[in-house]
Amino acid sequence: MTALAVLSFLVWCWLLSMHGQFWRAGPVLPALTPSHRPPVAIVVPARDEAPFIERTIRSLLAQNYPGTFGITLVDDRSEDGTGGIVRAIGDQRLNVLAGSPRPAGWAGKLWAVQQGVAASGAPEYFFLTDADIKHDPSHLASLVAMAERHGLDMVSEMVVLSCESLPEKCLIPAFVFYFQLLYPFAQVNNPLCGTAAAAGGSVLIRRRALHRIGGIEAVRGALIDDVALAGAVKAGGRIFLGHSALARSIRPYPKAQDIWSMIARSAYAQLHFSRLVLAGTTMAMTLVWLVPPLEALFGHGAARVLGFLTWTMFTAAYLPTLMRFRRSFIWAALLPAIAVFYRAATIGSAVNYHRGRGVVWKGRAYAGGAP
Repeated sequence: MTALAVLSFLVWCWLLSMHGQFWRAGPVLPALTPSHRPPVAIVVPARDEAPFIERTIRSLLAQNYPGTFGITLVDDRSEDGTGGIVRAIGDQRLNVLAGSPRPAGWAGKLWAVQQGVAASGAPEYFFLTDADIKHDPSHLASLVAMAERHGLDMVSEMVVLSCESLPEKCLIPAFVFYFQLLYPFAQVNNPLCGTAAAAGGSVLIRRRALHRIGGIEAVRGALIDDVALAGAVKAGGRIFLGHSALARSIRPYPKAQDIWSMIARSAYAQLHFSRLVLAGTTMAMTLVWLVPPLEALFGHGAARVLGFLTWTMFTAAYLPTLMRFRRSFIWAALLPAIAVFYRAATIGSAVNYHRGRGVVWKGRAYAGGAP
């Protein structure tokens, strides 16, 4: 077991020193005012979002952006009156588009986005956002200002996630931490590094960049659509990924099962539906998150010392994320147990896929296709 303790220690030494400083709190997009006022089209795909959609749309209509902007909501065949709620708002800047049936080969959300983009004319920018996000009035202006000042083709942010219920307090900060581990923001924002990612709830993209990559159709079947879009854009342009202080998810996750479902719907897709990659990922998670505390608690001699030291290292790395969520440092001690939950949800995602249940989201289930 000493060999595993040494290997885990060396892996964490590399992660903390050579992996894009993923553990840092990350860049936060401040409130900015653009010097130019290019027109922006906001596209909101929505399927069965009645509890959230009015707050989202009203927050978008309240943007203090000094240029012109319009909103296209694509009602993706909702069954809960989502479209009717938005139509009742009655603002001339707002267009509600009834989504058409999804063609073969398209992911459901991307097909809705494609319809919204096609119906929005030829603005300088498209702002793609989700139907469960509340925006500060300065949000859109800040996104445009960031893109204009730095010549960016895409600006994306991880919005503030709900962290009120006990399961959220336990599991949501770790979700952000793991995302940063997979896609270190410093590497994403480095034009010389191939790492690319975005957070789908808040994506501003230049029209010419979208045209350059072949439009939304270029990533039409992607289940991890935000990462796929970012990769396509970064291949020929510059992108930015940070944290948002100006946009907040209003979707709660009151039960651990809700967070499990959020993870399981896309985790196996992230692994390209490969059993081999799943096995490697499971072993890697065991080595990184579980070997250190097990060695610290039950090991002997050098293995125990290394286990305790490694456990301390990744506990300390988690603290900036906990501070972002205003959570006690005590939660950091539970990170190995939280990792067990995420590992189990990833395996559960694969089990669903191989049992034919595949990806399940918004009442749609696809054994091997896109929702």
